[in-house]
Amino acid sequence: MKFTTFNPLILTKDAENVIKLFEALGFERRHSLDSNTGMEDFTSVRMKDANGFYVDIAGVTVPQDITLIRINVDDFDEAYNYFTEKGFTLPQGGQVVDTRTNKSVMLCSPSGFAFNLCHHKKN
Repeated sequence: MKFTTFNPLILTKDAENVIKLFEALGFERRHSLDSNTGMEDFTSVRMKDANGFYVDIAGVTVPQDITLIRINVDDFDEAYNYFTEKGFTLPQGGQVVDTRTNKSVMLCSPSGFAFNLCHHKKN
């Protein structure tokens, strides 16, 4: 399993204002996740600054903003199996999101640390 990127992911119900904040800090929108996720009102934007730092922002229905670490890998199934064999679970009945461009899931360690495992599909 190879990590391809490692960066923050912000889950928020106010994605547009968070995106505007990062734009004011010099980040530019790189791309948005296609809307075919099976989730209503879902926004996901990858942003990058001039120094090469990334931040991902997802607009979702949450009671409060949550910041996770997004771990992008080259082989989703291998990484998913590795973490679940180590006792990582899908919190609150979570599910794998599989779109045309992305496959991802939120995982939680036995100690409670949560992160987003992601694979960006290449065409």
